[in-house]
Amino acid sequence: MTEENSELIEFPCAFPIKIMGVASEEFHIRIREIVRNHAPETPDTAFKQVESRTGKYVSITATITAESRAQLDNLYLEITSCDLVKWAL
Repeated sequence: MTEENSELIEFPCAFPIKIMGVASEEFHIRIREIVRNHAPETPDTAFKQVESRTGKYVSITATITAESRAQLDNLYLEITSCDLVKWAL
């Protein structure tokens, strides 16, 4: 398999990232900062949220325009290193 055929994703593409954390204003602000650090053109409309049944947690789905595998790797690395994040997909 050649290097160019090993990619499963064709770039650029719309790529959703789901991030779960405790529902707080700080969590919302920090997630937007991290996402825009790696995909600065991401508009407010690209962020969707769903609260847990109890309202303690929130899931934010940010759909970015992914330009490369390196961009996604760096974004996931920063998201998962944030202490406000419980998990990310």
